[in-house]
Amino acid sequence: MQLVPLVLDHNLRNTKQIADSFSPLTPMRMHARGGDGPDVHFVPAEPARAIGVADEAVEILLEEGWDPEHVALITTGKRHPVQAERQENDGQDGYWASFWDGDDVFYGHVLGCKGLERKAVVLCINDTNPERAKERLYVGLSRATDRLIVVGDPAYIRNVGGDAVARKLGIPV
Repeated sequence: MQLVPLVLDHNLRNTKQIADSFSPLTPMRMHARGGDGPDVHFVPAEPARAIGVADEAVEILLEEGWDPEHVALITTGKRHPVQAERQENDGQDGYWASFWDGDDVFYGHVLGCKGLERKAVVLCINDTNPERAKERLYVGLSRATDRLIVVGDPAYIRNVGGDAVARKLGIPV
């Protein structure tokens, strides 16, 4: 059966500010049609400390009034300890059921979150491996619909995403 290719050139998922943060990584010009929202917030952290700093960012979101079920912490490298624990204790089915539970913050890896979204996301860039790094950055930046906090090493992000992405995140180039 012949499949019809679809060209997605309008972004309705993310706020304009979030869509703008990853626009340099898209293969073609995408028109941001989402609403206005807060600026994407960048928090510098070396990879070894990124998970701890990302945990603090989750607390900031909860203090801002975000319901836990609307928040996700997504890593690009090693899984967050909460994700590893849930997968070990609950198995893959139980772990993924927690995405839909609505009871708690979701902890995941960027490559497992393709196609998924949360209203508020903390993207924890805790990886230094260049393999699939641009893909991981793009997917991670595009998972939040309303509020995005990015935690990571400014030099690594600039190296992977280029000067344009770094500027959009407020990283000096």
